[in-house]
Amino acid sequence: MEENIIDNQSVLQLLTDKFGEGILGTCEPDGILTLEIKREIVIPLIEFIKNDKIKINFLTDLCGIHYPDRKGTELGVIYHLHSFVNNFRIRLKTFFSIEEPEVDSLTSLYSAANWQERETFDFYGIRFKGHPNLTRILNRDDMEYHPMLKQYRLEDATRTDKNDAMFGR
Repeated sequence: MEENIIDNQSVLQLLTDKFGEGILGTCEPDGILTLEIKREIVIPLIEFIKNDKIKINFLTDLCGIHYPDRKGTELGVIYHLHSFVNNFRIRLKTFFSIEEPEVDSLTSLYSAANWQERETFDFYGIRFKGHPNLTRILNRDDMEYHPMLKQYRLEDATRTDKNDAMFGR
């Protein structure tokens, strides 16, 4: 990789050379390099792209996702990261079983991860190992479920105060 060239192909080659088998898949939707990675390499890979010449210095977003029909990889975390220095963006995805909803915390690398990880825990039940205060942030503390999991209905089917025709249904 040449010193001044930071593009999808050169970054993908650099990461493939360093993390090879930890990268499970790649694509470029809307021109953003997107990697699906094993959860074991989340911290080493992000630490590498933060400190290497790629200089990923901003965690734009971190969120959970739930695919109930994907046995063994139902839950996941999606990371959107940005380099202001090189004007380069990358998206990382990692998936795992709903029985083991756990991934390492990014709070040691990006302080912005603190709130985002708490929100993801609150809504999806994903635990972030090493998080300094992984408690609910938006929902009530006494809730015994995580409302963004797709096992819950969006609406109460017993409601009689709604006329679906009024909502274009």
